[in-house]
Amino acid sequence: MSPLEFAGDWDNVGLVLEPRTTGKVSHILLTIDLTEAVMAEAVRLKVDLVVAYHPPLFAPQKRITQADAKSRVLLEAARRGIPIYAPHTALDNVDGGINDWLADGLGAGARGPVAPSEPGHPGVGRRLQLEKAISLVTLQRRIRTHLGLQRIRVARADRHRQSGSKVRTIHLCAGAGGSVLAGTQADVYLTGEMRHHDVLAANEAGTSVILCEHTNTERGYLPFYRKRLQAAGLKGVKISIAKADRDPLEIV
Repeated sequence: MSPLEFAGDWDNVGLVLEPRTTGKVSHILLTIDLTEAVMAEAVRLKVDLVVAYHPPLFAPQKRITQADAKSRVLLEAARRGIPIYAPHTALDNVDGGINDWLADGLGAGARGPVAPSEPGHPGVGRRLQLEKAISLVTLQRRIRTHLGLQRIRVARADRHRQSGSKVRTIHLCAGAGGSVLAGTQADVYLTGEMRHHDVLAANEAGTSVILCEHTNTERGYLPFYRKRLQAAGLKGVKISIAKADRDPLEIV
């Protein structure tokens, strides 16, 4: 589904917690973030495996104690015998993964990785060359519809402030895509979040930037991920999507 060799070399993907080595998996819970609320849901549903897109173990930890929320989640999973698997950037990059899903709502066109990739590797991010150029306003509307959002953040380059200016080339990356997109030539960058000065640099280079918040560019993929897992041979396994999983940020 998402070969781990497709992940970034900085990433921590795969089986990050293995409290048991045997046992049948009959119920899987999918989530973007494995919070304490999601862990409580996993326990309540009596799942046999949690697939957490963001690795709950990432930076080195010297202590795992009850004083830290991430540690409490891991301790509870271990106590309950629930393994945790994290696909993260492997799922971003694989053909048909999160970056391709993100591009699917923008319009028909040729696509490929943002940067050249090694043979056999799908590459990082996606470069979309639309068959038909559209206005920035139309692109904004398509993104809001695809992601189910009422509001997105837009930093328009000067040329896109002019009437009749069109968009054809879009570079995108789910999550925090600033390091992937920086310096590439496109009409628009689409990602979840980007540093302020990187946004300014993009605008100065003639590229408009659309930001949708980090997990808003990822969470909508989970229903498609469930279908892919079922189609890959897990039809007899119940796969749930965590209801407690949500973006921590709100527009108020």
